[in-house]
Amino acid sequence: MIQFFYENLQESVNTDYQKWLEDIILSEEKKLGEISYIFCNDEYLLKINQDYLQHDYYTDIITFDYVKGKTISGEIFVSLQRISDNASTLSKNYEEELRRVLAHGILHLCGYKDKTEEEEKGMRGKEDFYLAKYNN
Repeated sequence: MIQFFYENLQESVNTDYQKWLEDIILSEEKKLGEISYIFCNDEYLLKINQDYLQHDYYTDIITFDYVKGKTISGEIFVSLQRISDNASTLSKNYEEELRRVLAHGILHLCGYKDKTEEEEKGMRGKEDFYLAKYNN
């Protein structure tokens, strides 16, 4: 089950993405467990980054992986403020940038990494692939 929660926000997110996100999991030959998306602002996510990862910088997403075997579970924290800023900086549509980040979290849970340049290129390719599927 995929659930959506909000922390320190007045805005909400279109939850029509749930089926698309489930399709990503199935396409990656995984099973859906319990996934929580927690939408928040920059300061909330910065605190999580500092407290749990010892990183002192803003980010658009942090994924906590609770995967067991092929069953995908986790908590995915998403800063809507950072997504909005990134969309503006990159001259992208906000909804497309949001979908990219939502898919990014799922792909992490499916085992994809993005620490090296090569891993990041692979992750970006997967994101583009699934974004194109959403738009069809």
